[in-house]
Amino acid sequence: MQSVGPYRFTHMLGTCPVGKAWAAIDEQGRFVTVAVLDAAAASTPGWREAFAGTANAMSQRPGGQAFAYADFFATEPWAAYPAEAGQGAEKLFRALGQEYDPVPTEKAGSTEKDGSPEPVTGVPRQVSGPPESVSSPPQQVSAPPQPVSGAPLPTSGAPFAPWALHAGGLPTVPPAPAPASAADAPQSPAPVSAAPADPPPYDAFNAPVRRIKPSEPPPRRTGLWAGLAALVLVAAVGSGVAIWSIAGDDEPDPYTPPTAIATGTSGNAPAEPGLKPWAQATLYSPEERALAVAAPSLVFIEAVFTGYVRDTRTNALVHPQPVSFIRRCSGFVVTSDGHAVTNGSCVKPTEDHARWLAVDALARLLVQEKKLPAGQVSTYIAANLGKVRFTGVEPGTAPTSAVYGQLNTARGNVTEAPAIPAEVVRSLPEDSGNTALIKLAQGGLPAVELNPSASLAENASVRILAFTTTDVVFRNATYRPQSKLVTITGTSQRGPVSFYLVNEDLGTVSHGGIALDPAGRVAGLIYADQARPDRANRAVLPASTIAALLAEAGVGNALGDSDKLYRGGLDAYFGGDSSGAIAQLDKAAAASPANVLAQAYRQNAAERQRLESGSRAQSDTLVFVLIGSAVALLLALVLAVMLVRRRAR
Repeated sequence: MQSVGPYRFTHMLGTCPVGKAWAAIDEQGRFVTVAVLDAAAASTPGWREAFAGTANAMSQRPGGQAFAYADFFATEPWAAYPAEAGQGAEKLFRALGQEYDPVPTEKAGSTEKDGSPEPVTGVPRQVSGPPESVSSPPQQVSAPPQPVSGAPLPTSGAPFAPWALHAGGLPTVPPAPAPASAADAPQSPAPVSAAPADPPPYDAFNAPVRRIKPSEPPPRRTGLWAGLAALVLVAAVGSGVAIWSIAGDDEPDPYTPPTAIATGTSGNAPAEPGLKPWAQATLYSPEERALAVAAPSLVFIEAVFTGYVRDTRTNALVHPQPVSFIRRCSGFVVTSDGHAVTNGSCVKPTEDHARWLAVDALARLLVQEKKLPAGQVSTYIAANLGKVRFTGVEPGTAPTSAVYGQLNTARGNVTEAPAIPAEVVRSLPEDSGNTALIKLAQGGLPAVELNPSASLAENASVRILAFTTTDVVFRNATYRPQSKLVTITGTSQRGPVSFYLVNEDLGTVSHGGIALDPAGRVAGLIYADQARPDRANRAVLPASTIAALLAEAGVGNALGDSDKLYRGGLDAYFGGDSSGAIAQLDKAAAASPANVLAQAYRQNAAERQRLESGSRAQSDTLVFVLIGSAVALLLALVLAVMLVRRRAR
């Protein structure tokens, strides 16, 4: 990502014909908005002067917008404004008379993007002449491109009916012919005389009808077979209804991982871990287990330094009041009694670095006291950095420092519980590893194992784990553990120390965090890449350097009893043994209350056990229903066969 001065751009806020507005962050984690004048406009006579004059005029105007840093002599001049004071970059461009176009944000339901603005193409045309004065800003260099919009025309129309009705007339019956009249009947002559003949005698053997009639065939047993079919149908339908009523319930399959987990049980409030491994990796996968093993040991570190800025030659105070600055980073606990490893420059910066941070803090204090224009902070630092020292109350003493650690979810600027006081035990300089060993004033903390022999190869993937924040306000920002899968892009070296380079980072306070091996052990420490202009935390220091630091301090990396119980409970949980997981995770949570994930996974195991018990009960009921239906059907068939044979006899 592009950067200017001490600022690293995070994303674009808006554009205008002569420049762009960016959101940025400095190395102290403070957020700013930066107005950058395009090189083409800056090379046009009058524009650089107008940009600088307008920024200074806004700073000096009562109620105006003061910039924190600025460089008006760069190829692309820029001015940075504190984010908490509003959109200073946008105000500067509007004060120059420019039409400002904010970068649109994604609406809900739209496809997610990576957060980077689309590039703004084109260079503004040069103006014909410089603006007449600072108070009258120049006209626009060029008109902004008109938005291209359009949506496909809607397609509408009712579908054709997939059927058609046909009708026709009924056939008619022709009328019967009329009977012939009596007049039309043929006439026959009547006999003159005739006597009736006597009937012949009855002969039974010569009768025209059959003497013996055959018996009627037996009636068809249609009713019996219909009853038998009805009985079979009733049995089958009854079995199907019973199966459907049980299997149709919404209870999950016993082997389906539960999605609503860490819900708590009766009398036990749900655990709220800062990092949920099951939400950042595939359920029940080795990646989830590795995160679950290491995450409880992650600790947020905040170091506060206070002292006085003195003139090097006379030891006179440059300012009567003390100045303070804050350093924030990540770390991890390596012993259950509170020893933790973190970044060395975070808790014990070098004298030169501490002096620069102190002069920067003093310059900002002078701006608040209206003794220094906001636009002259960088000039003040450059002019006075080589003339002063940062000391304690007395000239020969060191500045005071206070270090605090927080587990799970942390908040900045907290010195009371849940913050744990800490002291620096040993620190390695930047050219020897830039790591530090601190001692937290609390025992029973969850620890993580080191893997000094871990081997990381180029193009391999490694998961990093550290604290990060999305808050804009620096002082009271909330920090939570976060993990990310990164790729090793190469190696580098600083003095005798070799380290790995990675392609992504987790933010400004991630240095001192963990690079994990597949078993959830520490394969390396997240490190700042000093060769990058933005000094992003995209390097990994091998765990062997950390092991050497512990050996020099006489501290051994060892797991406590609660850590062993926790890992045993995780083994049972990921092995499908819910009862064993509940028993061991209960003990681990009781022995180490700081391990919130032990409580969460105990609740997960209880929820899974409940779902599995419900599924087993359903399966047993289903078996009984199926057996009963089969017996009923068999009895019906036997009864039907007996009835058929009895009728046949």
